[in-house]
Amino acid sequence: MGNRAELEAAMPAMLLHEGWWDGWYRHYDADGALIDAHRVKTHCEFPDAGEWHYIQHNWLTWENGRSATYEFGGKLEGERLHWATDRFSGHGWQTAEDTLMLKLDRIDVPGAHYVEMINIAPDRQSRARTWQWFKDGVPWKRTLCDEERIPAP
Repeated sequence: MGNRAELEAAMPAMLLHEGWWDGWYRHYDADGALIDAHRVKTHCEFPDAGEWHYIQHNWLTWENGRSATYEFGGKLEGERLHWATDRFSGHGWQTAEDTLMLKLDRIDVPGAHYVEMINIAPDRQSRARTWQWFKDGVPWKRTLCDEERIPAP
């Protein structure tokens, strides 16, 4: 069985996110004040063979000209996707309502982790992602990600 078939059997909603997305990440502190906002283009791919069941590419840009790019792979183990990168490690799973959930420990921010909820719209052309951040065991900040599907460049 190939990687895609394995992932489809364990987390079929994950494959709905395949393709290119464009949107905004907005970070808010615990009091609800906006502390950062940047544009993000994301490519989600699901190779049928190889080490990774899922590969995500991100291109982040800020209005002041700052930019960052990231690429990371996830491996299916049992019913969950697992990540272990230089910035974070953790796992993702699918709920009965086709919501994707992630629990990621931040390696680059000591004592921090977040839980992410990802929901795709019924027409599959937009999605919302919400990150609930905790640092040293208490709520710290929230990230809202609003994205729309775009054609491949």
